Amino acid sequence: MQNVQNMMSIKFESRSVNEGFARQTVAAFVAQLDPTIDELNDIKTAVSEAVTNSIVHAYADKLGYITVSVKLFEGGRVEIKVKDTGCGIPDVAKAREPMFTTGDDTRSGMGFTIMESFMDKLRVRSSAGRGTVVTMAKSLALRAGGR
Repeated sequence: MQNVQNMMSIKFESRSVNEGFARQTVAAFVAQLDPTIDELNDIKTAVSEAVTNSIVHAYADKLGYITVSVKLFEGGRVEIKVKDTGCGIPDVAKAREPMFTTGDDTRSGMGFTIMESFMDKLRVRSSAGRGTVVTMAKSLALRAGGR
């Protein structure tokens, strides 16, 4: 197992305006690994999707808290956890199917699919009535100057 170089965690209310805050905060933290613009955009997109899922689905008609944690490992691996204590996902396998949504007709149902396509690993743990933890990992390409 690689050693953790640095880590951070933020907790905020499940307001839609905070999605951009989470995305930018994670990007600023990950920037210390000198990712490419594409790598940074992939991470920002995945964080946006995970946080939006918590806002829209976990806390549909109420406010709650979302915690985003980031660990940076030697060799350029990034691990991001997005955790809520909302309603939970009754069937994670079904929720991960493309086009499946429990939201209204403005939702695409592509959140988990997008996260999976932009990150190297995606794990979803959920318990009805207790919340969801989405764990995403990405290994950044080593550049000529090293990390």
